[in-house]
Amino acid sequence: MGSDVAEQVSRRGLVVQKYGGSSLSDAAAVKRVARRIVEAKKQGNDVVVAVSAMGDSTDDLLDLASKVSPVPPARELDMLLTAGERISMAVVAMAISDLGFTARSFTGSQAGVITDSVHGKAKIIDVTPGRITDAIAEGHIVIVAGFQGVSQDTKEITTLGRGGTDTTAVALAAALDADVCEIYTDVDGVFTADPRIVPSARKLERVTYEEMLELAACGAKILHLRCVEYARRYDIPIHVRSSFSQLHGTVVSGSIDDPLSQEATMEQAIISGVAHDRSEAKITVVGVPDKVGEAARIFDALSKAQINLDMIVQNVSAASTNLTDISFTLPRTDGQTAMQALHALKGAIGFDSLIYDDKIGKVSLIGAGMRSHPGVTAKFFNCLAEAGVNIGMISTSEIRISVVVDEGDVDAAVTATHTAFDLDADEVEAVVYGGSGR
Repeated sequence: MGSDVAEQVSRRGLVVQKYGGSSLSDAAAVKRVARRIVEAKKQGNDVVVAVSAMGDSTDDLLDLASKVSPVPPARELDMLLTAGERISMAVVAMAISDLGFTARSFTGSQAGVITDSVHGKAKIIDVTPGRITDAIAEGHIVIVAGFQGVSQDTKEITTLGRGGTDTTAVALAAALDADVCEIYTDVDGVFTADPRIVPSARKLERVTYEEMLELAACGAKILHLRCVEYARRYDIPIHVRSSFSQLHGTVVSGSIDDPLSQEATMEQAIISGVAHDRSEAKITVVGVPDKVGEAARIFDALSKAQINLDMIVQNVSAASTNLTDISFTLPRTDGQTAMQALHALKGAIGFDSLIYDDKIGKVSLIGAGMRSHPGVTAKFFNCLAEAGVNIGMISTSEIRISVVVDEGDVDAAVTATHTAFDLDADEVEAVVYGGSGR
């Protein structure tokens, strides 16, 4: 199945590529990326490229902003952060020019990336790629600054949040009706676990959109969640590869409900991978009156604060008090915002207290095969128990089981689970060329 997909990917006419910060770490890396882009052009393809900021530029800009202002205005922070990608697009275009090809660089707004007006984590509403198609028609390679767009309502510059260049690339691929979207990173594809924790992780030849969505949502940093959602919606194949090697990588395409995907799943292991996430926190609302509408008020307040929740557990109310506890996980960066929103509700709802815990991690088992194989849950919990890992919360979907554990137990949980489900490769095949995995 993997070789068939590889042949389909190789026969293409319009290619969208994305290069992350680790692939553009310095001038030498930029030149290497330029050579790779030019090679795709030489093969007869029209080429559009989305680029991230070089190396750790975004983090450096965030540090600068924090030193200048403890709470920088969201509009100005977006103006600052988009500078990193604009630098990348210009130097990549320069490097391509030195190789004898013409390139045109565009900011997100120039490229027609239209977003909503939420600074810091805007969502793409539409892409109107008129300038890009004109440049392609003139024979140019097009370089687009990722991670950014322009608000449809306010006309202000916006950023898409971490991993936003992935989303930019897939959105461009959809708007341009590209044959494939190649995501270049610092590992050779999608692996059964993070190679930094499990050196024996195996590279997957092919992953369905649903499995990749679960992997991304559960902490696998190889692809951004919104990028995969966009690709599934518009049926854009994603080809995950390393910019440091010529290996084939992993193709993300197809649905678990497709006959071909089901046939491939039967031939593969039950489990596709083990993902982990150390970026979440847990909040417990203690002593919530167990009556209609109280949970809705809590989650409505969090929604208005633009906070995305992950796992949610509500305990059975105690008969003597008619009170219950509600726990949920959320991005650690949103922890204090959530606590403030909930504190404002305490008088109206009458809950007892709030407990905040940011020393947690999430470990998830993902695979389409578990739909038809009983005993996966029992095996997962048994291997965690044997590794001495205590479970704090549990969440499931049709193809995923996630648990919250102590932050210090994440590595042990991932390693034990990977081995228990026979995912270890016979020899080490995972190489991390850069440092971020993106």
